[in-house]
Amino acid sequence: MTEEKMKNIESLTKSLLKELGEDSNREGLIKTPSRVAKTWEYLTKGYNQNVEKLINNAIFSENYDQMVVVKDIEFYSMCEHHLLPFFGHAHIAYIPNGKIIGLSKIPRILDMFSRRLQVQERMTQEVANMLNDALEPKGVAVIIEAQHMCMQMRGVEKRQSYMSTSAMLGIFRDDDKTRKEFLDIVKLRKQF
Repeated sequence: MTEEKMKNIESLTKSLLKELGEDSNREGLIKTPSRVAKTWEYLTKGYNQNVEKLINNAIFSENYDQMVVVKDIEFYSMCEHHLLPFFGHAHIAYIPNGKIIGLSKIPRILDMFSRRLQVQERMTQEVANMLNDALEPKGVAVIIEAQHMCMQMRGVEKRQSYMSTSAMLGIFRDDDKTRKEFLDIVKLRKQF
């Protein structure tokens, strides 16, 4: 984020504090505009990330054709409707078709999309499409489970609720047995 944008966010934050009836020169609020600008820079860093740089040539030829699953990947995002956080876990799988991706790249792809203003439905599809485009696998599956502060701390105030979304591409969409295997793996709890 440019210095000019950071200064604009600081100015907007000062205006917001004033509109809320606060004094931005009060001791506890003096540095708040700067902190808010830095926070928004971090929370939206996904807009400035490039997929090719993120993957960094970590796609390898491999004769492996069984399911690869990464479970319980933490993420944090911001609801584009209320600018409040939503957070949870993602479960991501693919079945290689001659290519595999470095393990750390899967959470990095999730982070790239979660560090934008989002809706969970779109984010789920974006992660699946990105892996599908990068690997051209036999299939990709993504399940995201999240708690949304916009629903828990305002509006209907349902604190125990969470949302589940899924995207199934290729064999995960077309083959019931493959989809069931993925869902069964996701249900397994850690044993270590």
